[in-house]
Amino acid sequence: MQASRVIVALLLAVFCLPSLAQNPKVLKGNQITEAALVEALVPRPETRSIRPGGGAAPAEKPPAAGIIFVFETNSAVLTADAQQKLDIVGKALNTDKLAAFSFQVEGHADPRGAPDWNQRLSEERADAVRQYLVQNQNVSPDRLKPVGKGDREPLNTENPAAAENRRVTIVTNIN
Repeated sequence: MQASRVIVALLLAVFCLPSLAQNPKVLKGNQITEAALVEALVPRPETRSIRPGGGAAPAEKPPAAGIIFVFETNSAVLTADAQQKLDIVGKALNTDKLAAFSFQVEGHADPRGAPDWNQRLSEERADAVRQYLVQNQNVSPDRLKPVGKGDREPLNTENPAAAENRRVTIVTNIN
């Protein structure tokens, strides 16, 4: 009986923990600090894992940080609060630990509007964040690639109108 519990625990660790580790760290409010962003975005050395039946483990997603600041519904205009948070993001991106990397700036929308509108809105949000970081924090424009994700990746699926679905995610490019 004890051996079967150990086997179940090992199977859970092998199959479930990698997927949990691939979700971006979501930062909001006073959690958005330079240190927290650097910690979430700095690439980790590759590790090897044991996989049942051999074969290569699936590629891990690059480091990412979901940054929640509220965009008004149907808007890509940065609020004063968003600008304060982006000042912190810009400082983090310009630290020695992250200065050598480029990033994807992913804009997200909640799923209340039409898919085409949400796609365009998410692209505008990503562009607004990129422009702010370039113009106000001197982040090199070639280090930031804006990408609209539309409404395809909500954080809060139970409440489509939730503010966390209108967010930006910063993903480290590893090439």
